[in-house]
Amino acid sequence: MFASQVEVAVAKYFNPRRNLIVPNVWWGLGFNYELDLVVLTKCGYAYEVEIKVSRQDIKADLKKSHGHSSKRISRLYFAVPSELSDDKNIPEDAGILSISLNADGRYGVRKIREAKRKDARIFTDKERLKLAELGTMRIWKLKSIINNRYDDGVPS
Repeated sequence: MFASQVEVAVAKYFNPRRNLIVPNVWWGLGFNYELDLVVLTKCGYAYEVEIKVSRQDIKADLKKSHGHSSKRISRLYFAVPSELSDDKNIPEDAGILSISLNADGRYGVRKIREAKRKDARIFTDKERLKLAELGTMRIWKLKSIINNRYDDGVPS
């Protein structure tokens, strides 16, 4: 399972029609670390989703000095393949989203544990717009990559 497959499954789970969902937020909003996925609810509360695809990834996260601590993040989730959903190195306050392949060949999400709510403030209007801008920038980068693969008319 690849991180990008987990990312897409989690985005579908949190529903981009209801929430603003942006991957790889590491600049522009003043966080002192990269957030794998930010989910901003209509009410303005932000969730961080940390994507891990191996036990080594989970264990390595313990060494990070930031500890996923921000006054703008109200919930932290770890999204992991189903076989890792019982990993003891996932922080106690983090929710666990288990990812597995469904019968239809698509990845699905099952919430194993709810994240403990953290004392966080809502995003300001300026922060909401900046997050939307970052998300839009990702779209055009991805479209450029897709177009380059098909420029000669044959998928590479």
